[in-house]
Order: sequence, then structure tokens, then C-alpha cells
Amino acid sequence: MPERHALLPYSYLVGQEALRRGLEIAYVMPSVGGILISGERGTAKSTAVRSFARMMYGELPVTLPINATDDRVMGGLRIDALMRGDTEEQPGLLEQAGEQGVLYVDEVNLLDDHIVNLILDVVSTGLLVVQREGLDKPAIPVTFTLVGTMNPEEGTLRPQLLDRFGLLVPISAETSAETRNEVLKTVLRFDVERAKERSGWLEDGAALDQAHRERVAAAREAARRMPVSDELTILCARIAAEFELAGHRGEIVMAQAARALAALEGREGVGEEDVAGVAPYAIMHRRREVAYGEGIAWTGEDAQRLQKVLSGP
Repeated sequence: MPERHALLPYSYLVGQEALRRGLEIAYVMPSVGGILISGERGTAKSTAVRSFARMMYGELPVTLPINATDDRVMGGLRIDALMRGDTEEQPGLLEQAGEQGVLYVDEVNLLDDHIVNLILDVVSTGLLVVQREGLDKPAIPVTFTLVGTMNPEEGTLRPQLLDRFGLLVPISAETSAETRNEVLKTVLRFDVERAKERSGWLEDGAALDQAHRERVAAAREAARRMPVSDELTILCARIAAEFELAGHRGEIVMAQAARALAALEGREGVGEEDVAGVAPYAIMHRRREVAYGEGIAWTGEDAQRLQKVLSGP
């Protein structure tokens, strides 16, 4: 029998190149600090995240529900066991994500800020500390790729929380009729193929995903040894200064993400093109005007300012 809930292979996704590349960068370089995907409904945010997680880890991502409590996120005691008079610990979603590899937070902007802070603290420190009434556990090392999605029509996150996400990738529906047609044909084909007892098309997609998984995994190993020259650290700092970024996370994320991009592209070192490729996603949500309620976007004027810095003094 076919899988009842088969997922579209990652390799068959059409369009949304920035989204897919952002997911891969966040995996290759965990120190980037995860990725926030901002886009209107129906733009394949959830499909891309789930397909990516299955490609890289063989299963769906650990998913945080909107109504999650502290105990569900951090871990606590099982309520049913307490009602029987027993004390039984229940691992939280963060610990499960550390074992599986991805924590997916859909509609992260609708979560309580307190819960978002808990998650981001663990991502930044790599340690899960559970200290609450009845529990005082030693710190647990956890590493996972944090992926958040949100629809900006439903509100955004406070600047302090936006800053904690390494990359922000804004996406929208494809505007090209040709690309939209490819999306439609792929979805219709998928609906037909997943109903079959055996689908050569889906098997081919799985083989493509396996090959892509190996390339991304190899890039993760290569990125750890990827050098960043003094010239490029100066470039990252100059870009951050040009855009008057709050704090220093912007240039740090920029340099780390550039290492990941260089590794994904098969280069032996980080080049200016890698910094240019990741800069918009590292800085657009860290500009000071975001604190005053202005929208998060990358405009033609922003691209010109970036090019001016890249061109040198």
C-alpha cells in the first residue's frame, strides 16, 4: 500500500530557491541560529520544511503546537503518572528536537513571547536547563536546526525576538505564469502518484533526495574547516555599519552563513559572492527601523546600498 501521508520529495519542489537555500544553510552551519520564514499563506512554507526534514533525517520535524506549555517545551512530569501518585519524567519537545535534528515552529508569531524566549535561549546556548518545582536536572546539551514560519498579515515578532533568529527569508507567491504552471503540474502529479501502490516517479524523487542529502551533509563537514579571511570579516563589519544594525549578531551570522554557502557551492574558501548572497537575510530583520514598526523587506535601494559597500570605499 502507498504511504497514506506521502510527502512531496524535496527535489521536486518548484521555485522558492531562497527558502530552500536558507534551510540548507541553517543545517550546514547550526551556529547561524536557525531560520525564520515569513510569507503569506499558500507559499509552500510548511511543505518545504517537512520535505527538507524528511530528506535530511528520514522523518518529519518535531513540531511545536501553538498552545504549548512550559512543561511540554522544556520537559516536566507526566500528569497521568502524578494522578496515580507516581513521579515520571516526560522529555520536552526541545529534547526530542535535539535527538531528531529539527524543531519546527509554525506561526511562531502567534506564540507567547515567553515560550519563544525559552526556545531561542536553548538554541543560542546549546544547553537545555530544566529547573522547576519537583525537577532540577543537570544541563542537557542539545543541538537542532530551528525553523520558524509566520504569516506577516497576522503580525510579527518583537525586534528583540527577531534578532535571535539567524536568518530571515521573506517569500511570496511565484509571479511567473510558467513557474506557477510548474507548481500546479507538480501538485497534480503528486496527487496521482501517491495514490499508486508503487510510484516510479516518487522513487526517483527519493533517489534524488538521497543524493542531495549526501551533498548537503558533505557541505556541513566542509563548512567547519572553511576559512574566512580578514578582508571578508572587514566586509561583513562594513555592511553591518552601513545598515546601522542593532547589536553585533548581524555580522556574525553573515560570516557564518557565508561559510555555509561557500561549502554548499563547493568552494574551498569564502568569497565576496558568498557574503553578498547571504547578507540580505542576515540583516533585513536587524535594522533599527524594524523597531519602529516598519515592514521587513529587501528593496532595490537596499540592494544598491549593499552593492556600494561590496564595490569598496
